[in-house]
Amino acid sequence: MITLKKSDYEKMLAHARAGLPAEACGLLAGTIENGDRIVRKVYLLTNTDHSNEHFTIDPKEHLTAIKDMRASGLVPLGNWHSHPESPSRPSEEDKRLAYDPHASYMILSLMDAEPVLNSFHIEDGTSTKEDLHITD
Repeated sequence: MITLKKSDYEKMLAHARAGLPAEACGLLAGTIENGDRIVRKVYLLTNTDHSNEHFTIDPKEHLTAIKDMRASGLVPLGNWHSHPESPSRPSEEDKRLAYDPHASYMILSLMDAEPVLNSFHIEDGTSTKEDLHITD
């Protein structure tokens, strides 16, 4: 299970909407408690591709975020990105580029009036939906 605060979800949503029509992206950091992954911090990063079909996280921002995680005593939990025009599920490219089997991959779809956020475990090209809880 992975848990995300509603305020962090809202930050992700605002960042994704501000980046339209391109995909938005970022990192997730937190703690692992009794096997549960708890997001304590969401990083809003730049998609250097400025594309609505794929993303590349700015390498300098990525490094800064990792340093901040370490300084804050947090562990990397995964990443998130938006799908401006497609469902909240990993694309073939998302699956191909999912290099860390321990990471969570959150995808925020903006294709419909009501946004949809899901989290996935991706390993060897196979995605499995994770149990995602958004809390107050």
